[in-house]
Amino acid sequence: MFDKLEDLLIRFEEIMGELQEPDVVNDQSRFRRLMKEQNDLAPIVEAYKEYKKCNETIEDSVAMLEEESDEEMRELLKEELSDARKRVEELEHELKILLLPKDPNDDKNVIVEIRAGAGGDEAALFAAEIYRMYIHYAESRRWKCEMISLNENGIGGFKEVVFMISGQGAYSRLKYESGVHRVQRVPETESGGRIHTSTITVAIMPEAEEVDVQIDMNDCKFDVFRASGNGGQCVNTTDSAVRLTHIPTGIVISCQDEKSQLKNKDKALKVLRARLYELEQAKQHDAEAEARRSQVGTGDRSEKIRTYNFPQGRVTDHRIKLTLHRLDSIMNGDLDEIIDSLIAADQAAKLANMQENQ
Repeated sequence: MFDKLEDLLIRFEEIMGELQEPDVVNDQSRFRRLMKEQNDLAPIVEAYKEYKKCNETIEDSVAMLEEESDEEMRELLKEELSDARKRVEELEHELKILLLPKDPNDDKNVIVEIRAGAGGDEAALFAAEIYRMYIHYAESRRWKCEMISLNENGIGGFKEVVFMISGQGAYSRLKYESGVHRVQRVPETESGGRIHTSTITVAIMPEAEEVDVQIDMNDCKFDVFRASGNGGQCVNTTDSAVRLTHIPTGIVISCQDEKSQLKNKDKALKVLRARLYELEQAKQHDAEAEARRSQVGTGDRSEKIRTYNFPQGRVTDHRIKLTLHRLDSIMNGDLDEIIDSLIAADQAAKLANMQENQ
């Protein structure tokens, strides 16, 4: 591990030197590439420098203790030594996590699909609430949200909603949200006061670039139709909505949010690219089943991941057995505690798996 850290420290210093060169500043693509590499390496280098400094403190404190006779000074040195040893242990753990292989999709924007499952209108109402939960969370992190398509049920619920979240690290934090979300509560339409259980599915897909997925336009069939729903006069009076059918896979995507047929077509292709990328990733995951078992679930749409119990005001994430009794703040987008816990559990599982295979 320490040989690798030394190599990364040398590389970091090389990058810092290259970034000062006039040729690099004038070459924007190279400059951006180096800046990204520098940003990726900075936390590792910072932790490693602190680790080395703490080890120096330990060596100095041990040497001074051997020579020091004043009892008060010895107590201070022992305290300094204890603090440095404790920090070295913490930094060793941090460095192991920082050296874990990074998910190449972590810095990508995401396309989110939320669909009502079992529970009819109640499931659709809950889908709309979960959509708003993610919008609030995105706003709290200053990410940008963009609607792609929406299918409403007439009473404020969403049968299906597809939208895009753009921002630094969006996929790295939201990837754990894929799966079945379950709600337990008394629906507004229920006169007898009985608690119902409904479900929705959430799919989080990294935005795929054209270099990630090549689409043969001969495999795509486009139909145009008049948009419906709350779209305003212009949207609803022209044939601007687009239905894209990908013939080899049978994937169908409808997009009607924009007034322009061309923009709707572009958005539909973005969703298709993300879905094809997700299919390819699923194949790779199946091929690496053992590695996938060592991780917290991040992608299976049939996996029940979380329950929102309204009568008890609690949210339970079943993968890590985490229960929080603050449902209202979570529904308002306060997701950091859940997501941080999932990231920590995923890192711990990967570390354990790496140690087993060493």
